[in-house]
This record gives sequence, C-alpha cells and structure tokens, in this order.
Amino acid sequence: MRPISEVLPQDVHNATLVSNVHPPDWQNPEPAAPYNLVVIGAGTAGLVTAGGAAGLGAKVALVERHLLGGDCLNVGCVPSKCIIRSSRVYADLKNAKQFGLRIPEGTEVDFPAVMERMRRLRARISYHDSARRFQELGVDVYLGEGRFAGPGMVEVGGKTLRYKKAVIATGTRPAHPAIPGLAESGFLTNETVFSLTQRPRRLAVIGGGPIGCELAQAFRRLGCEVILFHSASHILNREDSDAAEILQQSFIRDGIRLILDCQTKRVEKKNGEKVIYFQCQGNEEGVAVDEILVGAGRAPNVEGLNLESVGVKYDQREGVAVNDRLQTTNPSIYAAGDICLKYKFTHTADATARIVIQDALFRGRKKQSALTIPWCTYTDPEIAHVGMYERDARERGVAVDTFVRPLNEVDRAITDGEEEGFVKVHLRKGTDKILGATIVARHAGEMISEITLAMVGNLGLRALANVIHTYPTQAEAIKQVADAYNRTRLTPLVKRLFTRWLAWTR
Repeated sequence: MRPISEVLPQDVHNATLVSNVHPPDWQNPEPAAPYNLVVIGAGTAGLVTAGGAAGLGAKVALVERHLLGGDCLNVGCVPSKCIIRSSRVYADLKNAKQFGLRIPEGTEVDFPAVMERMRRLRARISYHDSARRFQELGVDVYLGEGRFAGPGMVEVGGKTLRYKKAVIATGTRPAHPAIPGLAESGFLTNETVFSLTQRPRRLAVIGGGPIGCELAQAFRRLGCEVILFHSASHILNREDSDAAEILQQSFIRDGIRLILDCQTKRVEKKNGEKVIYFQCQGNEEGVAVDEILVGAGRAPNVEGLNLESVGVKYDQREGVAVNDRLQTTNPSIYAAGDICLKYKFTHTADATARIVIQDALFRGRKKQSALTIPWCTYTDPEIAHVGMYERDARERGVAVDTFVRPLNEVDRAITDGEEEGFVKVHLRKGTDKILGATIVARHAGEMISEITLAMVGNLGLRALANVIHTYPTQAEAIKQVADAYNRTRLTPLVKRLFTRWLAWTR
C-alpha cells in the first residue's frame, strides 16, 4: 500500500505539496488538557473552524489523517481549475480566426506540461493550508487517524485529546457505482485523475453532473476523445433547463460524444482496452476506451470515527445528522462541510465553519438555513445559480415574474465573441424581491455574487437598476434585467399620469 502522504507522480512540486500538507517529519504535540475545540478533518471546513477559533483565543486541536487542505486543494477546486484554464487557452487558439488572428498550423497541447503547471501551482498554493502555518496560528496539528474514544475524548497516534466541544469535518469521497467489472478494469476519480502525466487517447466519463461535465470538457479540449455517459436525458439535469441546453450544445460542438438516457451495464478489459457496454432503448452497445473517469456522486467519510461511542447519529449515504445550528445528536459535537451538508461546495464548507465557531464556542444562534448559497459549474460557458429555480417556486406554490437578458444583446459579450448565455432573475410576483437567478456566461461565477449580495442584503431588483456598472462589461446584463423590471412598473395609467405631469410643467 502506498504511504498515506505520497502523491503521484513523485516530482519536486508534489514533494513541496507533501512537505506542506503532510510533512513526513511532523511530530505531533503533547496534548493540552482540555481543548476548547477538537476538529477532526482538515479540509476547508476544518481549517476555517480551527484557524478561526484559534484566532479568537480558543485552544484548538486539528486532526488530519491524510493531506491538509482536503479535496479542494489536493484533488478538487485547485487542480481542476488549473487544467480548465489551460483547456480554455487552447480552445481560444482554435477559435482565433474569428478574431482576425492566424495561429500557426500544428499548434498543439503539451499535456505533460499542462499537468506539470497544475502541480506547480497547487504546490505554491498549498502553503496556505500547511501544517506549519496553522501551527503558527496557534493550532495544535495532529497527523494520524482520529477517532472518538468516549465522551470528551479523541484518540490520534496513541495520544488522547480531551475536549469541551468537537467538530466533525471529515468530508466526502467519490462514490463508486456498482457497475459489474468496473473495479476489476480500473477507473479514475477526482482523487487519481490529477496524477496523470500522459494524455489518454480515449476517455469515458461516467456522470453528467458538475464534476463530470467540467472534466469532460477540459480533457476534450486538451486532446482526448471523450465519451460522456449520463443516465438522464440531459446533462446537468438538476440545473435550469435553458442553461443546461446551452452547455449541451457547446459540448456537441467541442466534439464530446454524449450517451444519454442509457444504462451502463458492465465493463470488460480486452486487449489492453476497457470496453463499456450500455443499453439504450433496449439495444446493447459497446465502446472501447483507454481510461474511465467516474464522476457520479459522493460518499461521506464516517468510517473509523467510532461515532457510536459518543452518540452521534449518521447515515452511510447522507453523512452526519445535524440540526439547523450544525449540532449533532451529541450536543457537545458539531459538524461542518460536506460530511453533513446537502450543498457540497468549498464556499459552503467555509460558511458553515463560521457558524460552528459562533455556536460551539459562544452559544450563538446562527443557522445554516439562513445562508444564501450560490454555486457555479466551471464549464465554458459557466453556469452559476443562487436561490430558487422556477420549478422550486412552482413546488412551493410561489408565483414568480421572470426577467431574462440574453448575452447576444449585451455589447461587451458581442465584442468578446461570447454571446452564448443569459442573465435570468426570478422575482416574487408583483414585487422586486429576488427569489433566485441563473447566469450563463464565460465568467458567470464572477457575476453571480452581485445578485447574491442583493439577496443577502434584502435589496430588490429595483436597487440594482440604480447601480452604475462600468461600460462595457458583461455584468451590465444584470442592470439591464433590472431596467426591464422597472419598465413593467410603467403601467398605462402611470404613463398617462406622467404625460399629464409633463404637459402641466411646460
């Protein structure tokens, strides 16, 4: 078995990464007695909880069995966005002719260099999550398997940590679909795909959710033949249907083969190839690939924690059960991040960690249900969303007015050659109260925060019409949506009264 702190390939960048987030020579400290807070898991939720609590003067222990930084730094947000950036550059080069540029024939992707760049940047960023940095912040960092050893006690590396309050922040891992022959044939997940140094010629991606879509498009643009399998009739089927359709057409133009609304039956290894057999409308077919990437769901990391010994209720699929204040069924133990949340995003883990600090240490009354949570799928174009979808409003019996501004009517989007997309805002009917919004644009993730801020600040869409946006920007589409709402306020009666007023003031 590979050492727990080993990251492949073994190069100078990964050596730097490991020296920061799981130093081989690390010596666990002698426990303080007792800690105000013991945090198990050093992904985003654990790091924010530990660092924030220590900054307020609490005595904090942080326990991590693998790599500090969790999925986000090591096998998630950071490495994926590095390769997505490289893939966008190459896509722009391929489309350079429409901008009046001639790119030399034969320009191609240097896949090993793309992956080397990712490892270099990941190593550079890793200091922010490093064991030594958190030690300097006043956190006692313990590397090893942490488990509850009874009320008020956590064991790690042969040492017992006593606590007043504890936080479970162990996150999730990729779920493995029960497809016959898949495990025997071998497959990649987000935990292993970033260790690639050579480009697979043919890559199958199982799962048309955010992870599968981001990586399918990135690897296609980096030169792989990509086949995307998804059990639903449309990729990103939980998203706004208009938004998902734009992305699906983009995938088709990129040359991704979509196998939708089909059932994957089995996988067989033949002559060095992996053959995936699937059934569509009663007909079985097979397709041969070199690698299979699974991006279909997450499973909570609850094993080995001995949660039964401290009365913490959990589920093997849903994770740790918490109340609105993120308190488990043991009032002295809280949870934060992916281990207990429906929305498994880095920024949500950060937000819930801040709730835990206040509620666990200061008996606060912060609630996760009060959070307004945006998210973004970092495809090209990106799809960002916050609040309700139209279907949510229908299910809750809430009437809405919807305002849409297509990007092909926005000057900056036209000049950028990025006309695919829109800003769509849902209002409570008859008011300017924002219930939700979807943005499809190349930088939708940067644009959604303006609407999120308005929702958090209880500002209506009318207020956004009063915000001066620099011209020209694609974010001006948000103001144009607000202007469209304002025009609906000019009813025939209001227009007649206004006309009379102008005539009277002449």
